[in-house]
Amino acid sequence: MRYITLIILLFSLTVHAQESKQFTIDGKIKNPTTLNLSNLKEFKSLSLDSMVVFNHLMQRKSSIKNIKGVLLKDVLSKIEIETASPKVLSEYYIVCTATDNYKVVFSWNELFNSETGKHVMILTAFDANPVKNEKGNIALISPTDEATGRRFVKGLSKITILQVN
Repeated sequence: MRYITLIILLFSLTVHAQESKQFTIDGKIKNPTTLNLSNLKEFKSLSLDSMVVFNHLMQRKSSIKNIKGVLLKDVLSKIEIETASPKVLSEYYIVCTATDNYKVVFSWNELFNSETGKHVMILTAFDANPVKNEKGNIALISPTDEATGRRFVKGLSKITILQVN
């Protein structure tokens, strides 16, 4: 009986760890901000029919369908960075963290000065493999990455903007 209770507890924590209804943006910015699904409706919406999620070995792990979201770049462009000069923005990087503490990193230039930035999405809705319980109302993905699963943040909870020391 004790083992069954432990298994149920661990399963419920796993499912809960991937759900996200809001996320915060903090770090070297003037005003830390919390955004939710309603706030994200203010941004231009994008849609993708589907995409395959590959792991670091380029093995197919899953697929997501009916993808809706907004560009990470559009959201971050509304955030006021603590810097004396735009030239210094080349020293900044963005850490996107999931509710289970999984983290991915983008450089400022990668998002605002390369083709990648035109595709990195904060997902507001998507259909995933129901067996894996990949629900999470808010997620993040970089669709142009080859190993798309490496920067697939299910249950986005925080975006931190930092400067290299």
